[in-house]
Amino acid sequence: MTTKILALTDALGNLVRFVLLPGQRFDTVGVPPLIEGIDFGALIADKAFDSNRIIADLDERGAKVVISQHPRRTRPIPIDDEMYKWRHLIENFFCKLKEFKRIAMRSDKTDQSFKAMIYLAAAVINSR
Repeated sequence: MTTKILALTDALGNLVRFVLLPGQRFDTVGVPPLIEGIDFGALIADKAFDSNRIIADLDERGAKVVISQHPRRTRPIPIDDEMYKWRHLIENFFCKLKEFKRIAMRSDKTDQSFKAMIYLAAAVINSR
């Protein structure tokens, strides 16, 4: 059993919200519930989030699109390279999260207990 964790962090790298997906699902499926009801000025993400639907939603919200472009994109969208460098915050969060063996190994059998461990780990990470 594999599980994907899609996480949204704030400008300081603290967990705001996350979504669990089966390992074989596309990441773009989890983005709408991840950003629903949250106001933000920009979304910084990697190329797994490069979707016309996501970009249209961000444009509609008035949020800046800072998503690495997929090589197959016919018309590249210009992104702010300096702002994209801040993507390391989410990468750092996942590195810290993987320090918790129960999360890295997905040892919890149910999604509910796995989510609880992620919340607990995020609280410990934020308290450091």
